Amino acid sequence: MAQKNAGNSMQKELEWIRALADVLTETGLTEIEIEKDEISLRVARGGVAQAISAPIAPAPTPIQEQAPAPETPAPSDAANAANHPGAVKSPMVGTAYMSPAPGADPFVTVGDTVREGQTLMIVEAMKTMNEIKAPKPGTVKEILAKDAEPVEFGEALLVIG
Repeated sequence: MAQKNAGNSMQKELEWIRALADVLTETGLTEIEIEKDEISLRVARGGVAQAISAPIAPAPTPIQEQAPAPETPAPSDAANAANHPGAVKSPMVGTAYMSPAPGADPFVTVGDTVREGQTLMIVEAMKTMNEIKAPKPGTVKEILAKDAEPVEFGEALLVIG
């Protein structure tokens, strides 16, 4: 019986890997990593995949003498918008869509007044369309995501002011 359960577990891991590989292909990302329970899975283009069935401990950081930091360029407008308190961030890795169907009018445009809970856009992840809703009422100040382009977890999609 234990061998049968091990086979089922391996089959589930293979299905999980295939699903993540599909996300890579659909979004154009080069790698994706997720953790669930005590399993961490990383899939990267080029066939590198690893599954670890143990609690993850951070790797020790080597101590190095640091050189003076080079001058950093001024943050871009997109970086400033991402830190804006009205930034609506992506809850997942996926592909952003601005309208409900190809050729349809976008859900919102810059300058639109939105109400809390109104659909702002869709993020497709693993062939599931996830509506991104307004967390508060306000005016759409800036749209940062591009239609049919990949977005990362935590990436600012738009700004409501």
